[in-house]
Amino acid sequence: MAGAPKGNRVTGPLSHIAAVRLASMRGSRKVVNFIAKFNRPDLTFLGELLEARKIESVIERTYELSETADAMRYMGEGHAQGKIVITVGGDMHR
Repeated sequence: MAGAPKGNRVTGPLSHIAAVRLASMRGSRKVVNFIAKFNRPDLTFLGELLEARKIESVIERTYELSETADAMRYMGEGHAQGKIVITVGGDMHR
């Protein structure tokens, strides 16, 4: 999960992280939490893994910029199984 909601003023994103962790206990998927600190060597390494197809990003749906409200509504429903992408200028396959 990336880009979790901020949560409330007391717990921050912890309430959302806890909810995801609890939901994973009922299913077959494993959840691991971490905080990323971006740096050039790590981003280069990730780029190499992506190019070698050793890791894969799961994109569930793409929306045009003009459809951002629909994308946010879909994401807010909580059913997304992959990333939701907003495209800016240009067509992408859905």
